[in-house]
Amino acid sequence: MPIDIVPEWMKNLEEEDITFIKKFVLASGSLKEMAKVYDVTYPTVRLRLDKLIDKIHINDRETNEPYVSLIKRLAVDDKIDFDTAKILIQAYKKQMREEADE
Repeated sequence: MPIDIVPEWMKNLEEEDITFIKKFVLASGSLKEMAKVYDVTYPTVRLRLDKLIDKIHINDRETNEPYVSLIKRLAVDDKIDFDTAKILIQAYKKQMREEADE
């Protein structure tokens, strides 16, 4: 009987991430095999896996602050660089602290 509940860590993954996970499992976790499947180099697959791991960590640490989660996802997806993400998150948290102090 299939489970209808999507685990929390999967909720913000893109379809291509889910497909990658499926192929990775079917390849018995072999990055060499994944490189063949995707017709790319081993380091390229390793980088893709590392980014997927980062996404899963971010989803696991999902906060009550959707803005922070969005910024982290943008950084993992290479939409913005990590230094910019840190600056945005720090500025947001500072603003939230200041508003809480008022």
